[in-house]
Amino acid sequence: MSAHSAAKIIAIEEHYLDVEIGKHFDGPEVRVPPLRQRLEDLGTLRIKEMDEAGIDVQVLSQSAPGTHRLDAATAVPLARGANDRLYTAVQANPSRFAAFATLPAIDPKAAAHELERTVTKFGFKGAMVHGLTQIDGARLFIDDKRFWPIFERAQALDVPIYVHPAMPHPAVVDAYYKDYVKDFPSLVNAAWGFTVETATQGIRLVLSGLFDVYPNLKIILGHLGEGLPFSLWRIDHALSRPGGKSVAFRETFREHFYITTSGNFSTAALLCSAMELGVDRLLFSVDYPFVENKPGPRWMEQVPLSTEDKAKIMHGNAKRLLKMG
Repeated sequence: MSAHSAAKIIAIEEHYLDVEIGKHFDGPEVRVPPLRQRLEDLGTLRIKEMDEAGIDVQVLSQSAPGTHRLDAATAVPLARGANDRLYTAVQANPSRFAAFATLPAIDPKAAAHELERTVTKFGFKGAMVHGLTQIDGARLFIDDKRFWPIFERAQALDVPIYVHPAMPHPAVVDAYYKDYVKDFPSLVNAAWGFTVETATQGIRLVLSGLFDVYPNLKIILGHLGEGLPFSLWRIDHALSRPGGKSVAFRETFREHFYITTSGNFSTAALLCSAMELGVDRLLFSVDYPFVENKPGPRWMEQVPLSTEDKAKIMHGNAKRLLKMG
């Protein structure tokens, strides 16, 4: 597919690693040379692998955990510099790249201002936040009211916030996973730990009352909604039992959340999500470079949906939600 025609495949959870942010972490992203090479490349190699898979546009986002575990004095200028560098990379290939901002969530007011700066000055499509944010030694979920200035600004700008996983709380790792982490290290992250942590973020956002205050706010979850579409009916039913506060959980989730295919090329899960949320809430993504590009488009070709519905997932919904023209 030609990058010079109207985009046919837009992939919206595609990661990179800012060279300065990368200096603050020692995860697999920085230790595995082929992975680090792909994370740091925003030019020839990345575009070559997009072309080989038929992907026209990537919406670039900083790899987890971004700046969420750094102190404010470090995180604020680091996020700003990373966004400046990302803008330069997008401008070098504007027909192939768009961007989500990196936010210094530890300072919510500064994060809100950075979101506005990157959207209004750079044309960024929203922002991505990563897991728990460390403030005063505590790791906090994003529904904490201290973070609500970020959501207030996102609603005012009419851009989505992409809630992405990062490592679970250390106490959770110790209680839930330590017996198996040595033999199955991915259990704590992409195999299961990420799903539990990020699905919990999504549930907490609904229960917090955030969407009552910001009724036009839009949230994106990856990995086909971190399992929540499969469980929406049961969650809603259980929360409606006598003895609890009334909440329209299923209705609220279906109104405010979008989900992507990142790292979850399951036809059964996609069809469940389409039946629960509607095709207009589904967007294509790969989770590059943690997942290879080629299998995603090939899988979508075989999904038993109409041509019109596939087009919505592959590019139409992203164009509408992210105002990509």
